[in-house]
Amino acid sequence: MSVYPIILSQTHFTQQEDLTYPFEERGLQFGDGVYEVIRIYDGTYYLLAEHVDRLFRSAEAIKIVLPFSKKEITDLLLNLLDKNGMDSDGIVYMQATRGSAPRTHAFPSETEANVYAYIRDMPCKTDDLSKGVSTITERDTRWENCYIKSLNLLPNVLAKQAAQESNSYEAIFHRDGIVTECSSSNIFLIKNGNIYTHPATKRILHGCVRMRIEQFAANLQIPFIEEAFSTADMAMADELFLSSTTSEVMPIIEVDNKTIANGKPGSITRKIQKAYVQDAALSKVRT
Repeated sequence: MSVYPIILSQTHFTQQEDLTYPFEERGLQFGDGVYEVIRIYDGTYYLLAEHVDRLFRSAEAIKIVLPFSKKEITDLLLNLLDKNGMDSDGIVYMQATRGSAPRTHAFPSETEANVYAYIRDMPCKTDDLSKGVSTITERDTRWENCYIKSLNLLPNVLAKQAAQESNSYEAIFHRDGIVTECSSSNIFLIKNGNIYTHPATKRILHGCVRMRIEQFAANLQIPFIEEAFSTADMAMADELFLSSTTSEVMPIIEVDNKTIANGKPGSITRKIQKAYVQDAALSKVRT
């Protein structure tokens, strides 16, 4: 996956090799920052406004003052596409930290946030989306404020590595048997025609795709119920799927080496996938 050469840094553009920060940088030393990953289809952002809104919510939650308005960063991100001539499928990674200052735990005074964003190619995971993926379960050992998209991702990284080592796509987090979300995605259970997912509390990230799926379900007249389910419930599910910016709407066909239903993506998952594809296509028109 190649990175495009022009980077957004603060409110201007630079070549990626010229982007540098002091070694005393709070994102590096404390994970003191937030981030977003935004999907691009055919050179057009998908759910850009939703991601920008969440960036501001996360920054406000940890008291980082961003050096731009929502409109200003939206314009800058659109300009980033143009400057790189981006016209294919990919992502933008955007990060904001509290800034560079001598290392001390308390917030430094009068320090400007460090912000950068870059584009990376990322084609759709067509084969996985068609066939479904296997997963494992992992105990959720994260902090209490998972709704903040912070840089503190070590438990997520360890869970994702455990999934990789077991030849699985994703790790499903649970707290005492109650499923929260996955290491880098939200999760949904389908039973008797209803979609269930963990309520949007501080225990999970309020995914931008997750919020869109709720709209898809309403349009399709499929009950969408924010109600936590257990690891035992997953074994009895009619269907399971996960969602994220990079995974889109991904069917789950196996959990901890146990097949879900008939081991194939189900009809409701397929309907949500189709709605996602149609919505992403419409975003080009809306933009």
